[in-house]
Amino acid sequence: MSRSLTQWLDRLDRQERQMATLPACQRYGRLIRVAGMVMEVTGLTLPVGAICLVERARGESRGAVEGEVVGFNDHILFLMPLENVDGLLPGARVYASPGTQDGGKQLPLGPTLLGRVLDASGRPLDGLPAPSRQHADSLFTAPFNPLLRDPIRSVLDVGVRAINGLLTVGRGQRMGLFAGSGVGKSVLLGMMARFTQADVIVVGLIGERGREVKDFIENILGQQGLRRAVVIAAPADVSPVLRMQGALYATRIAEDYRDRGMNVLLIMDSLTRYAMAQREIALAIGEPPATKGYPPSVFARLPALVERAGNGIQGGGSITAFYTVLTEGDDQQDPVADAARAILDGHVVLSRRLAEAGHYPAIDIEASISRAMTELITPAHYRHVQRVKQLLSAWQRNRDLISVGAYAAGSDAVLDDAIARYPQIARYLQQGIEERGDYDASLAALSGLFADEAQEGSDQP
Repeated sequence: MSRSLTQWLDRLDRQERQMATLPACQRYGRLIRVAGMVMEVTGLTLPVGAICLVERARGESRGAVEGEVVGFNDHILFLMPLENVDGLLPGARVYASPGTQDGGKQLPLGPTLLGRVLDASGRPLDGLPAPSRQHADSLFTAPFNPLLRDPIRSVLDVGVRAINGLLTVGRGQRMGLFAGSGVGKSVLLGMMARFTQADVIVVGLIGERGREVKDFIENILGQQGLRRAVVIAAPADVSPVLRMQGALYATRIAEDYRDRGMNVLLIMDSLTRYAMAQREIALAIGEPPATKGYPPSVFARLPALVERAGNGIQGGGSITAFYTVLTEGDDQQDPVADAARAILDGHVVLSRRLAEAGHYPAIDIEASISRAMTELITPAHYRHVQRVKQLLSAWQRNRDLISVGAYAAGSDAVLDDAIARYPQIARYLQQGIEERGDYDASLAALSGLFADEAQEGSDQP
C-alpha cells in the first residue's frame, strides 16, 4: 500500500473517532468509493432506508447528491444515488438527512391528493402547490392478518364487456394484465380507470417513458378520470430506488383510502419495471443472480407488494388491483410473469395476433382466467362462459382449415356451431375506447349470443 494512501486512511480513521464523540445530528461520514450506481460510505451508522446527502465539490452550483442506504457490509454503507453523481470527490462529506436517520420516510397521504400528479417522493408534477404533509406517514405498513380480510363477495363493474362477462372480477381481487409492447394495455387501463365503479383510483406509472406518462394522463385517463384519481409517476429515467419507491407510494396511498372505508382501484403499470428496479439495486450491491439474471430478492419483493392490496377488514374498504406484466417477446414463461401468475388472483392476457387483426381490446379469452369468478356468478352465467370458451377454442384449433375452405360442414357439430356464432362472439369481445360496457348490459349481451337455443328449448313440448 502506498504511503499517501496509508496516510489518507489514517486521517479518515482519526476523523471517525472524533465524530463518535459528537451528537448524532453533527456527525458525518466520508465517501470512499463510487462504483457504477453504488456509493460506499464510512463513518456513519444508519439503517437501510435512511436518506443521506453527499457534498459536491466546491464551486458546483448544484446542491448535495441525495442517496438512500440500500445495504451495508461491516462498517461500510452502500448508498444508491437518487440523482446524477457528477461533481463528487473522494472523501466528500456525507450527512444523514434530518428526520430520516431511523429509515422512516414520511410521505403525504389523505383526501387532498385527489386529482394530483406526484413523483415518487410526493413532489408535485402538475404545477400545483406541494400537497399538505398533515397526514404524512411511512411507506410501509404491518403485514395484514389474512383471517381478518373480508372475503371477495361482490362483483366489480370495470366497464369492459369482455372482462365483465367472461372474466368477472370481484371487489378486492388482484389481477395481472399480461402483454407485450404495443398491444393496447395502456388504452385498456385507461378504459378501466374511467369506467370502473370505484370511489378512488390510484395509478402508479413505474418505469414508463416520460412521453407515455403525459399521454396516459391527458389522452387516456382524461380530466374525467383524473378528478377521482391520484397519479404517481416514476419514469424510466429516474433512479431505480425512486422507481421502487413510486410503486410502494402508490400502494400506500391506496391502503390509506381503503382504511378510510373507500373502494379503491389500484392500477400499477408495471410490475415488471418494479422487479427490474429491484434487480438493478440487488446486482449493484453484489447479490448474485439466480433466474435469468434476477436475484432472489426480486421474487421476495413481488408478493410483499402485491399482498398489500385486497379487501380490508369486514365492513371496511377494498383495493382492487390491476398490475401490468410485460412479457418480453410475448414470452409467457418470463420469470417475472411466471412469479406474478402464482401470486395474483387471475390474469388477463393480451394477444399480439388479435391486436394486429384490429381486434380491441385484444384479450385472449382462452389464455385468461379470473380465479374468484366462480364464487361471484350464477350457474347460468357460468354455462355461457364455458360455452363461449369452448366455441372459441374449436374455432382457433381449426382456423387454418376454415380459412382455406378445407373443412366440410357437418363433420363436427361443435365446430359447426363455432363457425356460425364466431362473428357474434367477436363483436361481443370488441369495444370502442369511449364505449362503456356495464355489468348488467354485458351479461344481457352474453345471454343474447345463445338466445336462439333458449327459444328452441321453450318451443319444445
